[in-house]
Amino acid sequence: MQYDILFKWFLDLNIDDVAWDQSTFAKNRERLLEHEVSGHFFAAIREEAKRRHLLSRDHFTVDGTLLEAKASLKSLTPKPNLGGQKKPKRGVGRPRRTERNPEVNWKGERRSNETHISLTDPEARLATKSPGQAAKLSFAGHVLMENRNGLVVDIELTEANGRAEREAALRMLHRLARPARRGTVAGDKGFDTAQFVMGVRGLGYTPHIAQNITAFRGSNIPYRIADTPGYQLSQRFRKRIEEIFGWFKTVGGMRKLRYIGVRRNRFWIEMTSSAYNLVRMSNLAGVPA
Repeated sequence: MQYDILFKWFLDLNIDDVAWDQSTFAKNRERLLEHEVSGHFFAAIREEAKRRHLLSRDHFTVDGTLLEAKASLKSLTPKPNLGGQKKPKRGVGRPRRTERNPEVNWKGERRSNETHISLTDPEARLATKSPGQAAKLSFAGHVLMENRNGLVVDIELTEANGRAEREAALRMLHRLARPARRGTVAGDKGFDTAQFVMGVRGLGYTPHIAQNITAFRGSNIPYRIADTPGYQLSQRFRKRIEEIFGWFKTVGGMRKLRYIGVRRNRFWIEMTSSAYNLVRMSNLAGVPA
């Protein structure tokens, strides 16, 4: 009931008026995408959180996650400009191309983003978060969280590649107003690169990135930063961002995306982030959701 009231308030409708339903969005999808309605809706909720003094202006956390694309591995095909690539082996009986759900056997075949592309969603990329895990067609979702109350300040959805998390994080930080005093940005070991640390410092923030120390390399975060109490606090608070990703994939239904392409899925992730912030703000205000 509370969500209906908030939705009607945003649309400037009376409480007794009939609100939009899913068919309204389906019929006006292109208009909504063209005018970036989801981004404006997200920004309006963020401004309301700022008005209520719920956002930190100085301390943030960045992170990214893989979101499985709607396309399956069966949709992969060799790129047309790469001659000599073998077609995937089909199952017993070698069904015709017209079969809707043919069995495909990739055993012995090498697949990569350089040699193969998905016919269902050409923008999806093979990616895996950890070594040893099976690669899936995915997109990369990125979140910028403020550390005081764990609200989403900015969101992006991009192609999944090895640089996506760091590039998207710098873009989101660049869109923030430059802090009046030296702010901090926390992140996991994947952000511990010289280029990202320099970029964070150039934007006026102190990098509170988890140190990635191995036998072969040293960290870009000096111990004069890592030994400070503020760094320890950032490392503790940054783990809240995993709660956002967990909410997205369970309550928000984003464990497997429902749309094709970056444009439509970005609309969905912005609307999901707006819903998360509304629920979080309601909890902080002590109002039953």
